[in-house]
Amino acid sequence: MTLTNNLGIQHPIIQAPMAGVTTPEFVAASSDAGILGSIGAGYLSAEATRDFIREVKKLTDKPFSVNLFVPEYAELDQEQLRKAYLALQPVGKKLGMPFWKARLSKPSFEGQIEVIIEEGVGVCSFTFGLPDETVVRKLKEHAIYLIGTATTVEEAVAAEKVGMDAVVAQGKEAGGHRGSFIGEQLVPLADLLPLVVDAVGIPVIAAGGIANKEHLDQQLLRGAQAVQIGTALLAAEESGAHPIYKQAVIEAAENSTVLTKVFSGKSARGIRNSFIDIMADGPIAPYPYQNDLTKKIRSESARLGKSEFMSLWAGESVHETKGGTVNEVIGKFI
Repeated sequence: MTLTNNLGIQHPIIQAPMAGVTTPEFVAASSDAGILGSIGAGYLSAEATRDFIREVKKLTDKPFSVNLFVPEYAELDQEQLRKAYLALQPVGKKLGMPFWKARLSKPSFEGQIEVIIEEGVGVCSFTFGLPDETVVRKLKEHAIYLIGTATTVEEAVAAEKVGMDAVVAQGKEAGGHRGSFIGEQLVPLADLLPLVVDAVGIPVIAAGGIANKEHLDQQLLRGAQAVQIGTALLAAEESGAHPIYKQAVIEAAENSTVLTKVFSGKSARGIRNSFIDIMADGPIAPYPYQNDLTKKIRSESARLGKSEFMSLWAGESVHETKGGTVNEVIGKFI
C-alpha cells in the first residue's frame, strides 16, 4: 500500500504540525482538503491534548495526526538560567515588564501517549527524537501509524530501527525548529532526500522549502511518497498564527530567514528581527528553559503588536506564501 492509502488521505501532502499555530479549525480544514491535518501538541498538557483531539473530531471525520515532542532532559544550571534571564531584561523593559515570572515547563509526553491511545488517534508523529521501544510497542498494539522526523541519514536509519512506519526528511530550508537529535547538521533537502530514500525501507516524507506544485513534484520524483508543508499554510484564514505574524510572512522578502537559538535554546528558522539581533551574542539557556524564559516576551509582544520581539518561524520559501483558505492553498499544490 502507498503512504496516502495508509494515512487515508487523498493527496500526498501533510500539514506540518506547527505547535502554537495549529488550531482545531486549521487541522480540520487541512484534513477536509484531502491532506493529513496535524495537531502540534508539543507544548500541550495531556488533558489539553485530549480536548484538542475531541474538538478536531467534532469538525471533521477525516484522518489527522498528533505530533509530540520527545522530551529532552537538559541539566538545570541555576546560574546559567539566571544569566539568560538577566540578558532578556532590556527587551522586557521595552515591553513594559522589567521583571516577569517564568514557569519552567514539565514534559507531558507519557500522559499524551495514553491520551492518543484512549482517543483512538490513527497517526502519531515525533519531533526532537524518537520514543523508546516500549512506547513504540504500546502504540503499535493499537494500530497507530508512527512517523519520525530526521535531519540526517543517521537519524532516519534510527527512526526505522526503532519501529517508525515512515520518516520525515527535514531539509535545512524548513521553518521552525530543527528536528535534530543526533548532533546537528544542515543538509539541503535536495541532497538529504535521495540519501534517506536509499538508506531506509520505509516511506519518506520530504519537508523544507516546499512552496508550490513544482516543488512537490520535484520531491516525488526524488523518491518521496509525500511532502510536509508548513510555511505555505501559515497565512491561511484558519491558521492560528497571530495576525501580525501572518502579515510578516506575507510581506517577507527572499532570503529573510535565519537559524537562531535565542527564542527557545534550540535551533529554529524564522524571519530575522530585532530580538534575534539583540540576543545573538547573549547567554542562552538550553531548551526547553530558554523557551520558558522568553514565553512572556513573545506573548506580550503579540499583545502589543510588536513583531520585532516575536518568534516568526518560517522556511526559506516564505516569500512565496500567500493568504486564502487552507483549501485554496492546497488547491494550488494539486
